[in-house]
Parts: sequence; structure tokens; C-alpha cells
Amino acid sequence: MEAKLLNRKGLEIFLVLLRTVIGWHFLYEGISKLLNPNWTSYNFLSVSKWIFADFFQSLATNPKALEVVDFLNIWGLILIGLSLFFGILTRYASAFGILMLSLYYVANPPFLGMDFGVPAEGQYLIVNKNLVELMALSVFLFISPKSLPGIDRLISLVRNQLKQGKEVDGKPVENPNYDKVKLSRRELVKNLATLPIFGGFVIAAIKKKGWISYEEKFLEGTDAITSATIKSYNFTSLQDLTAKVPSTTIAGEEFSRVILGGNLIGGWAHARDLIYVSKLVKSYFHDDKVYETFLMAEKCGINAFLTNPVLCRVINTYWKRKIGNIKFISDCGGEDTLKGAQMSIDNGASACYVHGGMADLMVEQGRLEEIGKTLDLIKENGLPAGIGGHKLATVKACVEYGLKPDFWMKTLHHTDYWSANKENQHDNIWCTDPEDTIEYMKSIDVPWIAFKTLAAGAIHPEVGFRYAFENGADFICVGMYDFQIVDDVNIAMNVLNSDLNRQRPWRA
Repeated sequence: MEAKLLNRKGLEIFLVLLRTVIGWHFLYEGISKLLNPNWTSYNFLSVSKWIFADFFQSLATNPKALEVVDFLNIWGLILIGLSLFFGILTRYASAFGILMLSLYYVANPPFLGMDFGVPAEGQYLIVNKNLVELMALSVFLFISPKSLPGIDRLISLVRNQLKQGKEVDGKPVENPNYDKVKLSRRELVKNLATLPIFGGFVIAAIKKKGWISYEEKFLEGTDAITSATIKSYNFTSLQDLTAKVPSTTIAGEEFSRVILGGNLIGGWAHARDLIYVSKLVKSYFHDDKVYETFLMAEKCGINAFLTNPVLCRVINTYWKRKIGNIKFISDCGGEDTLKGAQMSIDNGASACYVHGGMADLMVEQGRLEEIGKTLDLIKENGLPAGIGGHKLATVKACVEYGLKPDFWMKTLHHTDYWSANKENQHDNIWCTDPEDTIEYMKSIDVPWIAFKTLAAGAIHPEVGFRYAFENGADFICVGMYDFQIVDDVNIAMNVLNSDLNRQRPWRA
């Protein structure tokens, strides 16, 4: 009998502690969000991928709906946390807590291929902390709140105590359980036992907020994203996006006016004499970072990525995991352009072109027929076919030979930057004759994708984008880190929506 009593008391203590720690977690999650003016559920909702993905993503893109969702999240967490902490309306709090956790789980379940981009502090497979906490809360749906110490039980005891003094038809009300429900000082203390714990919670929360305030006060303006640097840098989020990039067609295939360049992702940094940068860039762009960059680009309206066939594996994995649908424009890179084109076609490319560097070389070597065969192969497979070139002479030679691509890839940037030294061109300049290029391309009646528009980071986007669009480019291909995409798209949209002094007609 004594063993059973001890087991029951031990179980009671465990359940009260379980209820309290879950309440602590809910409460602190809510308060942290309340005190963070930048918190929003946008990022969590926008990457939803399961059965109700469209619904959750629509909430993220609707400012009014998102405001309501954020409000319900914050105050739902706080109120549920307080209820569980003190054991008041425990069943209702548990039910609403289960509902919230279920929505979190359904929005972004830890299923295979669906976990990309979801904020998480661990690795999960089907079971995550939301599911575990949900199951733990379910216990309290099947336990009478009166059976565990807390406000619910205290209220019940007070009611029973008051009921003892009542009379019905002049006779005292008899309560056979009076001894069991008798309200004593010991019983009062037991039901308010979580008060000291709540005091500890308040002290801990204030201390943590104090640390945050200290950092804000003495390190104001510093970048504490992931590194030890104290140099200030603020990331622009998707909520700062002013408009998505518009799209138009090339040979019947739709492409955004801004195309994501692939050199940075592929590790071709063009960092001039900074020899460590290519290795640094390759380290930064691990597979998941590439996927994050693709997804960010798509959310900004950029629907195409231009790269070398060697990245087919990464792109196909991105598609297979259903993270997004960004299109793949291949440069057919490598000495054998036919082989590169076939590899790209087999791996889902939406358009292909003869790599600019290779086209320059092939023209110099008189291999124009080979360029033509590559164009024919691409067109036979139903894809837009293009020719690239760093040199204007390459474009002229192909035109004179009679080649008819669906689009041209031609470099375009001004040469008014410090490292553009025509006498000593070491990876510093890619469009040596911009004025002649602008004039000649006026006669080209197919779309023109301008690349190297920023001279590999030497020219500011506000200058480079306007220069390219005003001087005839129908599309620009720009290499971007994920943290640059929103800013660059906003700049591009400002340019496109302004009065462009453009002489070449839009060809797409």
C-alpha cells in the first residue's frame, strides 16, 4: 500500500513538472517573440511544402493575414504557457497547445525532402520536437485537472469547502469526500508550488533580456549573424522586396529579366589578385546554401539560373527534393560543346548556349561550323539555342557566317573602374569595347542576355544594371550571394520602372 502511495505521489510530481516545463517553453517562446520587433512567422510559412503548402504560403504573402497569424502565435504561446505553468484551465490550454503544435507540424513536417529551409536547431526524421511536445500535452487531456496540484485543483477545493456550509431544505449538505478535499494550509502550498518556479522564470528572463540589452547598447550596429566580426552589415529580407522580377520569352520559353549567374556558385570568383577567394566561395556554397540561394531567387521572381553542366547534379537534386522549380540555362562549358549540350539537355536544361570563352576561341580557330552544329543539336531538342562571347568580333563573325541563334550572350559593362586596365588585362575586364558593342547590338533582332554587367563586382548594381538595360540588353545575368538578391532585385526593378533612355527596341 505504501509503495503504491509513493508511486502515485512520484507520478503526481512528475506530471506537474512535465506540465510546468512545457508551460515554461511555451511562455518563453511567446515572450521572446513579443519582445523582438523583427520577429515574424513569414519565413516559417513561406517554406511550407506539404499538403496545405498553398494555404500557409498565402498567409505569408498577405500582410494583413500575416499580422493576424503573428498576433495569434505570440499571445497563444503566452496564454497557453501561463495556463500550463499554473495549472489553470489545463485541459483547454492543452487542447489549444496541441492545435498550435499540429499546425506547426503540418506546415513543415520533418519528412524526407521537405525539411529544407525550415528553421531547426537539430536533425529530425518524421519525429521532431513539435510532435514530441504534442504527444506530451495529450496526456493532460485524459487526466482530470483536479487530480494534479494547480489552480484548477485549488478552485475545486475552494468550491467544495464552500459547499460544506450550504443547506438544502434546512439540512446540511453531506459530502462523503470531505476529508479528501479538505482545504488545508499544506494543500494550499501544494497547489501554488509552481509560484517559486515562475519567480525563477521571471529572473532568468530578465537576466537574458539584460544580456541582450547590454549587447544592443554596447555593440549597437554590429553584425552578429554568424561570425565574430564587429563590422556592421544588415541583411535585407524578403519582406523588403518591392516587386518581383517580370518575365518574358525567348523562343517560346519564359525567362525572368534578371537571371541568376552561376560563377560564384561554381567557384569561379574572378577575384583578380585575391587568390584565396575562389576557395572561400566554394566553401560558402555548399549544397544547402546553393538551394537557399535558388529559393531566395525564385521568391524574388528570378526563374532561371545560368551555369556550367557540372552543376547538373545540384540542380536536379533541388528539383527532386521539390524545393523549387528554377530553370537551368546551360553554357555547355568544356572543349566539346556538343557533348556539353547533350549532357545539359539530358539533365533538364531549359536553354543552352555556346560558352562565351569557348565561342571566342572557336571563332579564332575557324571552328564556326562546330558552333553551328551545337546550335542545331539544341534546337532539334526543342530548346532555345544561343551563342556567347566576350569579344564583339565573335558575334560579328557568327553573324557573317550565317549562324542564327535564338539569343546572344554578350558581355556589357563600362570600363570606368580602377582595375580596368586595357594594357594589362588580368581577369579585370570582360567588355573591352562597350561603345562598339552597344552600337552593333542595335542591329541584332533576337534577345540579348548581357553578362558580366558588374565586371565581377567592380561596378555597383545601381550603375551596372542601368547601363545594361539602357544600352540594349533585354536580360541581365548577375552572380549574387543569397544575401544580395533582394537588394539587387529592388535595384533592377527601380531601373526597369524608370524612364530608360533606351535606343535599341526590346527584343523579348
